[in-house]
Amino acid sequence: MSQQQWLFLALILIGCVIALRGLRHSMKQKRFREFSVNSADERKFDFWERVGTALSQLVSSDKQDMEQKFLAAGIYDTRLSKLFMPAKYMLLIVGASAIYLIGQWQQWPSKWLFIVEILWLVVTIIGPDAYLGIRKKALVKSISNKLPYMLDLMAVCVQTGMTIEASITYLSREMAAFDRDLSFLLTRVNERSRIVGLEQALEELYMRVPSNEMRSFVMTLNQSLQYGTSIYGVLTTLSSDIREVQLLRIEEKIGQLAAKMSIPLIVFIMVPIVILIAAPGIMRMLANA
Repeated sequence: MSQQQWLFLALILIGCVIALRGLRHSMKQKRFREFSVNSADERKFDFWERVGTALSQLVSSDKQDMEQKFLAAGIYDTRLSKLFMPAKYMLLIVGASAIYLIGQWQQWPSKWLFIVEILWLVVTIIGPDAYLGIRKKALVKSISNKLPYMLDLMAVCVQTGMTIEASITYLSREMAAFDRDLSFLLTRVNERSRIVGLEQALEELYMRVPSNEMRSFVMTLNQSLQYGTSIYGVLTTLSSDIREVQLLRIEEKIGQLAAKMSIPLIVFIMVPIVILIAAPGIMRMLANA
C-alpha cells in the first residue's frame, strides 16, 4: 500500500476509536447500578476502555482546559467547548477522505496527494487552536483599551458610597447591555470574591487578562485594600495614567510609520523613477554599440 493509503486508514481508525469510546461512555452512564456484568465482560470492557483512553489522549485535550480556552477567547457558551474536539477531528477525517477521493478521481500523483493530505492534517489540527489564540489576544487588547472607562465608572460608584464589592456587582449588571466582555469579567470577579476573597479574585482576573493595564489595576487595587488608602483617588489616578500610556503608545506607532513607509517608497517609486531616467541613455549606448 502507498503512503497516502496508510494515512487514510490511520485517520479512519482514529475516528472510529473516538466515536466508539464516546458511544461506550454514553452507554456506561445510562446503565443502571443494579445491572452488572460478569467478571470476564468487565475485564474486556476495562481493556477496551484503557485502549480508547490512551488513543483519545493523543488527539484530545482536557475538558476544563478547553472551556478555559473558549472563555479566554470571548466565547462564553461552554457547551460549544464540548463539541470542539469532536468537530475538529470529524472535519479532519471528512476532509482527508474527500481529498483522497478527489485525488483518485483526478489521478493525482502519489507524492502530491500525500503532500495535500499532510497539509490538511496540519491545518485542521493547528488552525482552530490558532484561531482561539488570535481571538484571545484581540480580547485582551480590547479589554485593556476599555479599562480606563470601567475605572471611571467604578470611581463614580465608590464616590456615591458603594464599596468595591458593591460597585463590581452593580457594574457587572449594568455593563451587560453594551459590553459583555467586561460584564463577564466583573461577574466572575464578583462570584470568586465571595468564595476566595477580593484580592485572590483580582489575581485570577489578571491571569485571565495578562496585560500591563490589568496588572496595574490589580496591584493598585490590592494595595489600596491592604493599606486602606482612598479608593476614589486611586481609581481616577490609575485611569488617567493608563490613558497617558495608551496615548504614548499611539504616538510611538505614528512615529514608526515614516520608517515603515520608506520601504514601499523606495521599491515602488524611486526604483521605477531611476529606471525611467536611466533607460533612454542605456538604450542609446546599446544602439551605438
